[in-house]
Amino acid sequence: MSNERTLPRVVVAGLGGGAGKTVVSLALLLAARRLGRTVRAFKKGPDYIDSAWLSWASGSPARNLDTYLMGFNTAVASFARNAVSDGLNVVEGNRGVFDGMDVAGTHSSATLAKALAAPVLLVLNVTKVTRTAAAYVLGAQKLDPELDICGLVLNYVNGRRHEQIVRDAIASVCDIPVVGAVPRLDALGLVPERHLGLIMPEEHGGRDILERNLLDEVVPGLDVEAILRIAGAADPLGAEAVTPASLLDVSGLKIGYFKDAAFSFYYAENLEALERSGAQLVAISPLTECALPPDLSALYIGGGFPEVHASALAANSGFLQSLHEAAQNGLPIYAECGGLMMLSRAIVWQGSKYPMAAVLPFEAHVCSTAQGHGYAELRVDRANSFFATGLAIRGHEFHYSRIVLENGHLETACEVRRGQGIGRGREGVIFKNVWAGYTHIHALATPEWAAGMLRAARQFDSRREHGVVAMTEDH
Repeated sequence: MSNERTLPRVVVAGLGGGAGKTVVSLALLLAARRLGRTVRAFKKGPDYIDSAWLSWASGSPARNLDTYLMGFNTAVASFARNAVSDGLNVVEGNRGVFDGMDVAGTHSSATLAKALAAPVLLVLNVTKVTRTAAAYVLGAQKLDPELDICGLVLNYVNGRRHEQIVRDAIASVCDIPVVGAVPRLDALGLVPERHLGLIMPEEHGGRDILERNLLDEVVPGLDVEAILRIAGAADPLGAEAVTPASLLDVSGLKIGYFKDAAFSFYYAENLEALERSGAQLVAISPLTECALPPDLSALYIGGGFPEVHASALAANSGFLQSLHEAAQNGLPIYAECGGLMMLSRAIVWQGSKYPMAAVLPFEAHVCSTAQGHGYAELRVDRANSFFATGLAIRGHEFHYSRIVLENGHLETACEVRRGQGIGRGREGVIFKNVWAGYTHIHALATPEWAAGMLRAARQFDSRREHGVVAMTEDH
């Protein structure tokens, strides 16, 4: 379907991490909803945590747009497919607005904004500066005159006098309007952080308080009507809003995925790709359920914070045993990061060791610093249950754990061409029909992932129907 739709939109960007993009984006989404507007949220780049909070504030799944992983056309098409025509679409940038893959800022928030033909709302951290804030704005304008910076939000404002001086300084040198001034909010109970970033919404017991603080303390500092006018003035976006085709008919098959406070890192598109082919998705909590459902055709274990919940996971020995037996019996299991840790012999964290499912012969040691962070590029070079040999894969990783193998040998399926993987240039531990690695996959960037999951599920189900539940192929 050809689109030439008016899609009110704005990219919320900053001049660096910690500028306040997330707080402004959440407040803007909540404010628009309070005005009766339909909203949708998007996150630039690979990110589960900010996306989860954007989903909370918008009331619908936030979508990640990553031009490096999925390419510009796919990113724009995803935006066009999921954006609303009669409300507000907020795209939260990442890092500094011009920060990308190289010195030219390739794949930056600025390049995404231009690809979306979206006006930019620039959030400025004005801590301990006045006229210098004007220099920030002038520098941004001069660096990329094609970037459509249409509004400024001053963040960390220290009182009315400070705000007025900054406003006047900016007005004296450029005509970009200041459409918001947010006070310092250190004491307002906003979202606490831990080693991977903000804590997830489902673990934050004070979401009602957070919402009230955003509406009462942040929104009054925003000129919401002015921002809505900026978003509404965006030119119609011409893009193909094509819904991805079904990959394989697997109607009736059940694919489980772990979903609870310990495992929550899933892209909506990944789950949707499985459902679109007729699979029934079964959410499973290894924290509270006694065992895996017996009739699964495949299992997807995403990332999350298993180390934080390691004590409870380890105490659920019946569930761990059922997971171990399912892997031994050939159930296709695709595990990313936290899922890899769950399949290990044990998680070692903060001086304690917690037994896990012992599907794979190593321990996952959680370190005090990141062991892998950034984009990953892989090339499949060994036969496995999910990907064809020779396939090039782009993904991302962010993990504080590393695997520790005291004895034995690991079979792996991929050469690492960018990133860390499990170490020594390898990624994708394989065992029977199990794949476990640190690399996260986005289904729009790697459609072969969903196809592989569905194919493995159907093959396993077929063999189970014929009484062959323990697969013995060597990969």
